[in-house]
Amino acid sequence: MAFPLAPSRLKPVLVLVALLLGAVVIGMALRDSAEVAPRGREPAAKQAAEPAGARAALTVTAVTPQWSEWPQVLPANGNIAAWQEAVIGAEIGNLRLTEVRVNVGDRVKRGEVLARIADDTVTAELAEATAALTEAEAMLAEARANGDRARQFQATGFLSAQQITQYLTAEKTALARLNAARARLQSARLRLAQTVVRAPDDGVISARAATVGSMTQPGQELFRLIRGGRLEWRAEVSAPDLGRLQPGVTATLSAPDGTRVQGRVRMVAPTVDPQTLNGLVYVDLPVAGTGDALRAGSFARGEFELGRARVLSLPQSAVLLREGFAYVFRLDAQDRVAETKVSAGQRMGDRIEIVDGIAESTRVVASGVGFLADGDRVRVVGTADNARSTDIQR
Repeated sequence: MAFPLAPSRLKPVLVLVALLLGAVVIGMALRDSAEVAPRGREPAAKQAAEPAGARAALTVTAVTPQWSEWPQVLPANGNIAAWQEAVIGAEIGNLRLTEVRVNVGDRVKRGEVLARIADDTVTAELAEATAALTEAEAMLAEARANGDRARQFQATGFLSAQQITQYLTAEKTALARLNAARARLQSARLRLAQTVVRAPDDGVISARAATVGSMTQPGQELFRLIRGGRLEWRAEVSAPDLGRLQPGVTATLSAPDGTRVQGRVRMVAPTVDPQTLNGLVYVDLPVAGTGDALRAGSFARGEFELGRARVLSLPQSAVLLREGFAYVFRLDAQDRVAETKVSAGQRMGDRIEIVDGIAESTRVVASGVGFLADGDRVRVVGTADNARSTDIQR
């Protein structure tokens, strides 16, 4: 049997329970606030103790510019064209083509038969002209005999002056008819020769319009011939650079298949296109050895050799090209990089000329410049002379 506590004893017990409940509530609140705070955040003092950029961004190798002898070249673009292209046409008209012996790309010799034209009509004309010549020769022989007799009897008075004049006039007329017959015969022979189309020079057939069975017309184009098979490069060069080129300068072309062909400047155009401000430079190309590398009408890139010069260069991997400008990342004593703008020149192999911007003793990052920013700290493990400049590690 339980006995209730007296009011005087119950009050201290209630106070103790209230204190215990308050302590529990405060402990839970502190625990909740600790969980709400971001986990893993370090104190501000610790963050301030570690400055930004203290860790190396990349492990790189260093390189310094090098002096070397480079050929000075002038790049240019242009088209390949025939040195001279002869148009071979028909000289006789209204006759049918009976034979075509060549096609595009064939090499021909001077005088070689390219095509034949029907010669039946012309052969008949030749026979007629031959007969007319024989008749004229006979008439001249008779007229000449009469003329000789007239001259013999001119002083004797045996023949009247009128008869003598007639004989002498007939002789001259017969001679004129003979000359006319000879001219007609020569014309017939010439027309017969024109029924055979021949090559006017050695070369390569570049175009063919002749078709067996078609009718010819005087002046009609049948073939095109690249004389001698010679090609030339017509390079477009800006007006200020034309003065640097002279006949005899060597030019090197890059064919579409990668073949390199050398030629020599034959002539520099005396005029400049007012629209493009470019002038043409005519470069003779070798006939032998080009093969199918260069074809008339094709586009080709090339460069003119202007001599040699001493230049300062870096590997292309050390130069960052951005927005039309060139930059390198210069290394200081604390192995921090400074983005430096330079003037880049021509390229040769895997190197690029540095015209201005850094000195020859300047150390720069050899590769991986695309991963760097101005002010980054790097770890240099060697120079490009002792290690591969392409090695780069994160």
